[in-house]
Order: sequence, then C-alpha cells, then structure tokens
Amino acid sequence: MTNQQLPQNTPAPESQTQPPKQRRRWTRRAFLWAGGIFGASAMTGTAFGLKLSSPGYSGQLSDHFNGKRFHNPNEGARGFLDMLKWMNERQPGHWSEFRQVTPAAPPPKRVGKGELRLTFVNHTTVLIQMDGVNILTDPVWSQRISPVTWAGPKRHAGVGLRMQDLPPIDLILLSHNHYDHCDVATLSTLARVHRPQILTPLGNTALLNAYGIGGGQDMDWWDSVTTRSGLRVTCTPAWHFSNRGLFDRDTSLWGGFVISSDAGDVYFAGDTGFGDFFAEIAARFPRIRMSLLPIGAYRPRWFMSAVHMGPDEAVKAHQMLKTEWSMGVHFGTFAQADDGEKEPVELLNATLDTLAISRERFRALENGGVWELGRQQGDTP
Repeated sequence: MTNQQLPQNTPAPESQTQPPKQRRRWTRRAFLWAGGIFGASAMTGTAFGLKLSSPGYSGQLSDHFNGKRFHNPNEGARGFLDMLKWMNERQPGHWSEFRQVTPAAPPPKRVGKGELRLTFVNHTTVLIQMDGVNILTDPVWSQRISPVTWAGPKRHAGVGLRMQDLPPIDLILLSHNHYDHCDVATLSTLARVHRPQILTPLGNTALLNAYGIGGGQDMDWWDSVTTRSGLRVTCTPAWHFSNRGLFDRDTSLWGGFVISSDAGDVYFAGDTGFGDFFAEIAARFPRIRMSLLPIGAYRPRWFMSAVHMGPDEAVKAHQMLKTEWSMGVHFGTFAQADDGEKEPVELLNATLDTLAISRERFRALENGGVWELGRQQGDTP
C-alpha cells in the first residue's frame, strides 16, 4: 500500500495536512522561541557576571599594571582551555565530608608590647595579636566560598574560633578579591561590629565600598602606611590573579603584607606562586620573625604552580626569607585543587625532615591552634 492509498479513516501525516505556509510559520516560531530562550539566558548570564564583577581600578601605569589589567612579572595564571583540560583530567585526593573542630578558647583582649600570639582560624584566616593590636588576615567564616550560599565549594572543617569570641579587631589585611579570601558576608559583619581599618591591594576598596564596607585603603606593591593603631604595614608582591565575575579578570591587584612593630616583622604572603620576590622581601626586611605561607591547592603542578606554591616551595620561601618561624596556611578547609585534605601537611613535614629543618620552625596548625611567642631577646616591658 502506498502513501497515496491510505485506508479509510486513517489520518494523513501532519506534513501533508499542514499547508506549506503554516509549516513555515511554525518553523519560524520555533526558531524565535529557541533564540529568545538563548538570548534571555545570555542576557541573564551577562547581567549576573557583571553584578559579581569587581568595579576595577584606574590609575598610573607600572611594571605590573598596563592601565587596564594587572599582571605578574612572570608567567600568569593558566587560561580557560587549560582549565577545561584540568577539569577533564582531574584526579582529586581524598577529603572528609566534614571534620568537626573544637573552637579555641576566647583569646586575650590584647597582648603586651613585643609579644606575638597567633590563632589559626581556618584557610588563610589568622588572628594576629601583637603589641596590643589585633589583626585578621583574609577573614572567612562563611560555609561556602562562592557568589551564592546554595552552591560552590563548601567547608570541610569547622571554624577554629567563633566570631563572637574575637577580641576588638583593629586591622584587616585583605590580600585579593577571590571568594576564599574576600568573604563579603564576613567582612560586612566585622565592619559593623569592630569598625576596623582594612588594607588591601589596588582596586579592592572599590569592591568593599560597593557592598557598604567602609574603612578600606588601597595599596600598591611596596607602599607603606602607618595604621591608626600605630603599626607600619607594607604591601608586598605576590604571583597570583584576581576576579569575582566574568568580566573583571585582573582588574584589581593581589599581594601580601609585612607588619612591622616592636614584636618583630610579621609577613603574610596572601595567595601566591613561588617566585624570586621572596628574596627582595628578605632584603628589605632582614629580620622577619614570623611568616604565614600558603601550602595548599597546589596539584596538579602544571596548572597550579603559577599561582599556588606547594609545601616544598613554601619551605624554600621560608629559607629565602630567613624567617625565624613560619606558619602554613591555605590548606585543610576548602577543597580547591587535586591535593587531598592531608597532603599539604604530609609533604611539608617530609620536606622539612629531608632538609633537616625542625618541624617546630614551620608548623601547620589545626583550625583553632594557637602559637604564642613572648618578647624577643632585648625587649623591655
């Protein structure tokens, strides 16, 4: 039986019952609907990306700023295609679902002249108490390091110090604008309760202002300021990158800080790959008492090394800086790369043992761990 000899009461195919003009009209409508959905999605994504993006910075050109974007003096961060390659080839190490942490006891309100006390809160958040001044580095108390509260990297370990147990915070050092370092929810609460001064590399104060967070002051690499509390703080180079949305890649600067006081120089490296700038920091600050050095999010090396140093490189930095003591940070709370939860500390300790460096000199504390150093020799009460 052919299509021309259909049985009685059998409907003809739709293509034969619809006139050609009607079929073309439905085809156009389908294309319009598809185009509309695609366009709406693109517009929504663009709007969301713009909303998340940092305001950026405009100012004088330098060896790390071309008038629009900042850059490392060495090789920059890997690009989008490299990221896709990494995502396709990932071999992540083991992380526990969640590790309960017993928060540290409330710290003293202040420490005395020449004294240094550090509480490792989590990730790169450290409470530094020195010479009667209380400082927080990259404070993060949120459950996720993400632009939204319902998705994104979540914490695998509890916070080592409750926010309500903090002493009065005088100063916050904010190294750059990534979500695991620039936690707007936490910063908003701290700004409201403590009214701290916030020092941060170029372009990040505009982001803070956009969220109603006051007290910010931008600094370029090697800029020095005397804080309201009387400390001398210098912004130092780092090899990293910045962005929060889709359209603000490297439009604000990243960096570390050296805090100088009677308690000795304390260096906070922020988030960085390994570089020869450590030697320049050592030359400018030959008596660093304590360094906070990142040791996690380093695998795979081919992808991460330009922006995250590994524990073995952190030990090299410890040696280059000629620092008396070092504390490992940027590990153990958020799974951001392929190294497992315990790998950074294991490699750190193995490297120290190989080089015959005492593990007491370079410690990786648990969340809530406290490290106290008294007055340096020669200090007077």
